[in-house]
Amino acid sequence: MDKHEYRPLIIPCIEWDKKSLSKTFGEVIAQPLEPGLGTTFGSAIRRVLLGAIEGAAVTSVRITGVNNEFSVIPGVIEDTMQLILNIKQIVVKNKTGKAGTMRLHSVREGVVRVSDIQADSHLELVNLDHTIAHIASDGILEIEFFVETGRGYQAAQWPSDKPYQEDGRIYLDAMFAPVINVIFDVQKTRVGKDIDYDKLILQITTNGSELPTDVYNYAVSVLRTQLEHFLVSVEIPFNDIATPPEEVAVVPHRVVDEVGLSRVALKLLLQPIEELELSARAYNCLEQEGIKRVIDLVSKSEDEALKIKNFGRKSLNEVAETLSSFDLSFGMHLNEEEVKKRLAELEEE
Repeated sequence: MDKHEYRPLIIPCIEWDKKSLSKTFGEVIAQPLEPGLGTTFGSAIRRVLLGAIEGAAVTSVRITGVNNEFSVIPGVIEDTMQLILNIKQIVVKNKTGKAGTMRLHSVREGVVRVSDIQADSHLELVNLDHTIAHIASDGILEIEFFVETGRGYQAAQWPSDKPYQEDGRIYLDAMFAPVINVIFDVQKTRVGKDIDYDKLILQITTNGSELPTDVYNYAVSVLRTQLEHFLVSVEIPFNDIATPPEEVAVVPHRVVDEVGLSRVALKLLLQPIEELELSARAYNCLEQEGIKRVIDLVSKSEDEALKIKNFGRKSLNEVAETLSSFDLSFGMHLNEEEVKKRLAELEEE
């Protein structure tokens, strides 16, 4: 029997937006992807990021002088319930994955913050300015925190056989997930003459205990190792016949002829943004961002525009409405040379 010859797949290039990358936010772009795979991969990676990444959290506490979550603590403004809510918001990074403890002993009047906590060497406190409680002049607050690692959300693990804890420990609900939010967007991109390939944009926000790049790699590793076990026969060696990124000419710009712009719109693209007659607020925001011409403005996506300092949703809607009156919009990614060429052709007609 002749060996089946499979059509090759395109290997995507993965790139992080270095301008926006921080300890809590990252935007990663994967392109080009086979048509339809942008949504498939985006949805899968997002779900793993939100529910399958390991993290650390306080799962129980022992507060001196308190044996239940409904008690009042002498000399402390917050009651135990409010104190516990504040404790749940402590962000902890566990360097080894092993359980650990943290301790707080405060006798001074004023605000008690996360920075006042002493933690085991393998535990690192992230949100140091977070307020835990307020102590009066005669108050004393002493807490022992028990930290564990896990995935997703875990309900308070109260022992079922003991209605009252002899050691005074109070168990807490825990959110281990270090990822706060994930947004993905799929756009079309060009590969040669083909215009239906996918471009996947993932925006990842964490609580600071893990870097966006690290949780992304973790999520992809989870998917890869899990999917390996779905194979029920010999794996098809697509990687051996795939087209490597360096052999793929990705052209992100849209062809002007396909967009079908009028002569007026083409002329406007090459003009300064002053020609749009925007409000002073919107214009100043764009000017400070270095956006000088209309073609530079339409190359921005709406998400990119909203990241401009002081450029809010109201300004976005104003600019979008103005662009729409000329059959223009955000996210057009037009090639300037093609715009000039098409404009010259129309002038000669």
